[in-house]
Amino acid sequence: MAMPSVSDRPLRTRHADSIERLPGLRIATLLRSQSLRRALLLGVVLVSVAGCGASTSLSGQGRASKQSIRIELDGGQPSASTGTLVDGPEAVRFTVGYGRNGIACAGSRFEEGWTPLGTFRVNAILSEDHFEMDPALVKESGKSEVYLRENLFRNMSSIDFKGDGETGEYGLGYISLSPVPATPQPFRFNTYDGTFRWYSFAIHGTNDPSRVGQSITGGCINVDRKAMTDLLKTVKLGDEVVISSESPCTP
Repeated sequence: MAMPSVSDRPLRTRHADSIERLPGLRIATLLRSQSLRRALLLGVVLVSVAGCGASTSLSGQGRASKQSIRIELDGGQPSASTGTLVDGPEAVRFTVGYGRNGIACAGSRFEEGWTPLGTFRVNAILSEDHFEMDPALVKESGKSEVYLRENLFRNMSSIDFKGDGETGEYGLGYISLSPVPATPQPFRFNTYDGTFRWYSFAIHGTNDPSRVGQSITGGCINVDRKAMTDLLKTVKLGDEVVISSESPCTP
Protein backbone atom coordinates (compact mmCIF):
# COMPACT_ATOMS: atom_id res chain seq x y z
CA MET A 1 0.00 0.00 0.00
CA ALA A 2 1.32 3.41 -0.92
CA MET A 3 2.02 5.69 2.02
CA PRO A 4 0.12 8.99 1.92
CA SER A 5 2.19 12.01 1.05
CA VAL A 6 2.89 14.59 3.67
CA SER A 7 0.34 16.89 2.05
CA ASP A 8 -2.34 14.18 2.29
CA ARG A 9 -1.89 13.62 6.03
CA PRO A 10 -3.98 15.36 8.67
CA LEU A 11 -2.65 18.75 9.67
CA ARG A 12 -1.85 17.61 13.25
CA THR A 13 0.32 14.74 11.87
CA ARG A 14 2.14 17.00 9.40
CA HIS A 15 2.83 19.48 12.22
CA ALA A 16 4.26 16.67 14.39
CA ASP A 17 6.47 15.46 11.51
CA SER A 18 7.74 18.98 11.03
CA ILE A 19 8.67 19.22 14.69
CA GLU A 20 10.52 15.89 14.52
CA ARG A 21 12.62 17.15 11.57
CA LEU A 22 13.66 20.35 13.37
CA PRO A 23 17.00 20.50 15.12
CA GLY A 24 16.86 20.24 18.90
CA LEU A 25 17.36 24.00 19.39
CA ARG A 26 14.47 24.90 17.10
CA ILE A 27 12.24 22.30 18.80
CA ALA A 28 13.01 23.79 22.20
CA THR A 29 12.44 27.29 20.85
CA LEU A 30 9.07 26.32 19.38
CA LEU A 31 7.99 24.59 22.58
CA ARG A 32 9.00 27.62 24.60
CA SER A 33 7.07 29.79 22.15
CA GLN A 34 3.94 27.66 22.58
CA SER A 35 4.32 27.71 26.35
CA LEU A 36 4.71 31.47 26.22
CA ARG A 37 1.56 31.83 24.14
CA ARG A 38 -0.38 29.69 26.63
CA ALA A 39 1.00 31.69 29.54
CA LEU A 40 0.10 34.96 27.87
CA LEU A 41 -3.39 33.68 27.10
CA LEU A 42 -3.83 32.57 30.70
CA GLY A 43 -2.58 35.96 31.88
CA VAL A 44 -5.11 37.76 29.71
CA VAL A 45 -7.89 35.59 31.12
CA LEU A 46 -6.78 36.23 34.69
CA VAL A 47 -6.47 39.96 34.14
CA SER A 48 -9.92 40.00 32.55
CA VAL A 49 -11.44 38.15 35.50
CA ALA A 50 -9.70 40.42 38.00
CA GLY A 51 -10.84 43.46 36.06
CA CYS A 52 -14.47 42.30 36.11
CA GLY A 53 -14.23 41.67 39.83
CA ALA A 54 -12.76 45.09 40.53
CA SER A 55 -15.28 46.76 38.28
CA THR A 56 -18.19 45.00 39.97
CA SER A 57 -16.89 45.89 43.41
CA LEU A 58 -16.34 49.55 42.58
CA SER A 59 -19.71 49.70 40.87
CA GLY A 60 -21.33 48.20 43.93
CA GLN A 61 -19.62 50.71 46.20
CA GLY A 62 -20.60 53.63 44.00
CA ARG A 63 -24.20 52.58 43.59
CA ALA A 64 -26.48 54.57 45.89
CA SER A 65 -28.29 52.44 48.43
CA LYS A 66 -31.79 53.17 49.65
CA GLN A 67 -31.85 56.27 51.77
CA SER A 68 -32.00 55.46 55.49
CA ILE A 69 -32.17 57.25 58.82
CA ARG A 70 -30.61 55.77 61.94
CA ILE A 71 -31.75 57.07 65.31
CA GLU A 72 -30.12 56.16 68.63
CA LEU A 73 -32.02 57.06 71.79
CA ASP A 74 -30.33 57.54 75.15
CA GLY A 75 -32.72 56.83 78.00
CA GLY A 76 -30.32 58.10 80.65
CA GLN A 77 -29.21 61.26 78.88
CA PRO A 78 -31.83 62.38 76.32
CA SER A 79 -29.60 65.20 75.04
CA ALA A 80 -27.20 62.51 73.75
CA SER A 81 -29.90 61.02 71.50
CA THR A 82 -28.92 61.40 67.86
CA GLY A 83 -30.07 60.75 64.33
CA THR A 84 -27.96 60.03 61.28
CA LEU A 85 -29.10 60.72 57.75
CA VAL A 86 -27.20 58.80 55.08
CA ASP A 87 -26.76 61.29 52.25
CA GLY A 88 -24.04 60.56 49.72
CA PRO A 89 -20.46 60.03 50.90
CA GLU A 90 -20.94 61.80 54.25
CA ALA A 91 -23.49 61.17 56.98
CA VAL A 92 -25.47 64.08 58.42
CA ARG A 93 -25.87 63.86 62.20
CA PHE A 94 -28.42 65.71 64.30
CA THR A 95 -29.87 65.74 67.82
CA VAL A 96 -33.34 64.31 68.47
CA GLY A 97 -35.92 64.40 71.23
CA TYR A 98 -38.38 61.62 72.07
CA GLY A 99 -41.43 60.65 74.15
CA ARG A 100 -42.00 62.09 77.61
CA ASN A 101 -42.81 58.66 79.06
CA GLY A 102 -39.68 57.00 77.69
CA ILE A 103 -38.71 54.24 75.26
CA ALA A 104 -40.98 51.37 74.24
CA CYS A 105 -39.62 48.04 72.97
CA ALA A 106 -39.73 47.09 69.30
CA GLY A 107 -43.01 45.60 68.11
CA SER A 108 -45.10 47.35 70.75
CA ARG A 109 -48.30 49.23 70.02
CA PHE A 110 -47.80 52.98 69.80
CA GLU A 111 -49.06 54.77 72.90
CA GLU A 112 -49.11 58.45 73.75
CA GLY A 113 -45.83 59.60 75.26
CA TRP A 114 -43.81 56.47 74.37
CA THR A 115 -41.29 56.29 71.53
CA PRO A 116 -41.05 52.78 70.04
CA LEU A 117 -37.86 51.10 68.89
CA GLY A 118 -37.70 49.10 65.67
CA THR A 119 -37.63 49.45 61.90
CA PHE A 120 -40.02 51.78 60.12
CA ARG A 121 -40.72 53.01 56.62
CA VAL A 122 -41.69 56.50 55.52
CA ASN A 123 -45.32 56.55 54.35
CA ALA A 124 -45.93 60.31 54.17
CA ILE A 125 -43.87 63.51 53.93
CA LEU A 126 -45.71 66.73 54.74
CA SER A 127 -44.71 70.38 54.79
CA GLU A 128 -45.99 73.71 53.50
CA ASP A 129 -44.54 73.06 50.05
CA HIS A 130 -43.99 69.30 50.01
CA PHE A 131 -46.57 66.52 49.89
CA GLU A 132 -45.94 62.82 49.36
CA MET A 133 -48.20 60.10 50.71
CA ASP A 134 -48.67 56.39 50.21
CA PRO A 135 -51.62 56.02 47.79
CA ALA A 136 -53.25 53.60 50.24
CA LEU A 137 -53.30 56.37 52.87
CA VAL A 138 -54.73 58.86 50.41
CA LYS A 139 -57.56 56.41 49.74
CA GLU A 140 -58.01 55.76 53.47
CA SER A 141 -58.37 59.49 54.13
CA GLY A 142 -61.56 59.75 52.10
CA LYS A 143 -60.19 63.00 50.67
CA SER A 144 -58.70 63.82 47.29
CA GLU A 145 -54.95 64.11 46.93
CA VAL A 146 -55.44 67.74 45.92
CA TYR A 147 -57.28 68.45 49.16
CA LEU A 148 -54.61 66.72 51.25
CA ARG A 149 -51.80 68.53 49.46
CA GLU A 150 -53.39 71.92 50.02
CA ASN A 151 -54.77 71.45 53.53
CA LEU A 152 -53.42 68.55 55.59
CA PHE A 153 -50.14 69.97 56.91
CA ARG A 154 -51.69 73.40 57.31
CA ASN A 155 -54.49 71.85 59.38
CA MET A 156 -52.05 69.90 61.54
CA SER A 157 -49.88 72.97 62.11
CA SER A 158 -52.88 75.01 63.23
CA ILE A 159 -53.65 72.74 66.21
CA ASP A 160 -52.85 74.10 69.68
CA PHE A 161 -51.92 70.81 71.40
CA LYS A 162 -50.81 72.36 74.69
CA GLY A 163 -53.70 74.80 74.95
CA ASP A 164 -51.33 77.72 75.43
CA GLY A 165 -52.28 79.58 72.27
CA GLU A 166 -49.20 78.40 70.35
CA THR A 167 -49.51 76.58 67.03
CA GLY A 168 -47.01 75.24 64.50
CA GLU A 169 -45.82 72.53 66.86
CA TYR A 170 -44.63 70.36 63.94
CA GLY A 171 -42.23 73.06 62.81
CA LEU A 172 -41.18 72.83 59.17
CA GLY A 173 -42.41 69.34 58.45
CA TYR A 174 -43.80 65.95 59.40
CA ILE A 175 -42.39 62.61 58.20
CA SER A 176 -44.85 59.83 59.00
CA LEU A 177 -43.57 56.34 59.82
CA SER A 178 -45.15 52.88 59.70
CA PRO A 179 -43.66 49.85 61.49
CA VAL A 180 -41.92 46.99 59.64
CA PRO A 181 -43.26 44.35 59.81
CA ALA A 182 -46.73 45.87 59.99
CA THR A 183 -48.39 45.62 63.41
CA PRO A 184 -51.79 46.91 64.56
CA GLN A 185 -51.47 50.60 65.39
CA PRO A 186 -53.88 53.41 66.34
CA PHE A 187 -52.74 55.53 63.38
CA ARG A 188 -55.65 57.11 61.54
CA PHE A 189 -57.18 60.18 59.96
CA ASN A 190 -59.40 61.94 62.49
CA THR A 191 -60.37 65.34 63.80
CA TYR A 192 -58.76 67.15 66.72
CA ASP A 193 -60.81 70.05 68.06
CA GLY A 194 -62.71 69.93 64.79
CA THR A 195 -59.58 69.99 62.60
CA PHE A 196 -59.00 67.17 60.12
CA ARG A 197 -55.54 65.63 60.54
CA TRP A 198 -53.37 62.54 60.08
CA TYR A 199 -52.39 60.93 63.40
CA SER A 200 -49.30 58.68 63.36
CA PHE A 201 -45.84 58.08 64.69
CA ALA A 202 -43.44 60.49 63.00
CA ILE A 203 -40.27 62.51 62.85
CA HIS A 204 -41.27 66.15 62.93
CA GLY A 205 -39.96 69.64 63.50
CA THR A 206 -40.75 71.94 66.40
CA ASN A 207 -41.64 75.55 67.12
CA ASP A 208 -39.46 75.42 70.25
CA PRO A 209 -35.82 74.35 69.67
CA SER A 210 -35.28 73.86 73.40
CA ARG A 211 -37.52 70.77 73.23
CA VAL A 212 -35.04 68.95 70.96
CA GLY A 213 -32.75 66.62 72.90
CA GLN A 214 -35.34 66.10 75.65
CA SER A 215 -37.73 63.34 76.66
CA ILE A 216 -40.74 65.59 76.14
CA THR A 217 -42.82 64.75 73.06
CA GLY A 218 -46.11 62.91 72.69
CA GLY A 219 -44.08 59.94 71.43
CA CYS A 220 -42.73 61.22 68.12
CA ILE A 221 -39.13 62.06 67.31
CA ASN A 222 -38.53 65.82 67.13
CA VAL A 223 -35.67 67.62 65.39
CA ASP A 224 -34.53 71.20 64.91
CA ARG A 225 -35.06 73.40 61.88
CA LYS A 226 -31.80 72.56 60.13
CA ALA A 227 -32.26 68.81 60.55
CA MET A 228 -35.82 68.95 59.23
CA THR A 229 -34.66 71.00 56.26
CA ASP A 230 -32.08 68.32 55.43
CA LEU A 231 -34.64 65.55 55.86
CA LEU A 232 -37.22 67.20 53.63
CA LYS A 233 -34.60 67.59 50.89
CA THR A 234 -33.55 63.94 50.87
CA VAL A 235 -36.12 61.57 52.37
CA LYS A 236 -38.47 59.71 50.01
CA LEU A 237 -41.49 57.47 50.44
CA GLY A 238 -40.45 53.96 51.44
CA ASP A 239 -37.15 55.01 53.00
CA GLU A 240 -36.09 53.00 56.00
CA VAL A 241 -35.80 54.43 59.50
CA VAL A 242 -34.21 52.36 62.27
CA ILE A 243 -34.67 53.46 65.88
CA SER A 244 -32.50 51.71 68.46
CA SER A 245 -31.22 52.19 71.98
CA GLU A 246 -28.82 50.59 74.42
CA SER A 247 -31.04 51.80 77.26
CA PRO A 248 -33.77 49.59 78.77
CA CYS A 249 -37.12 49.70 76.98
CA THR A 250 -40.67 49.14 78.22
CA PRO A 251 -42.59 46.26 76.59
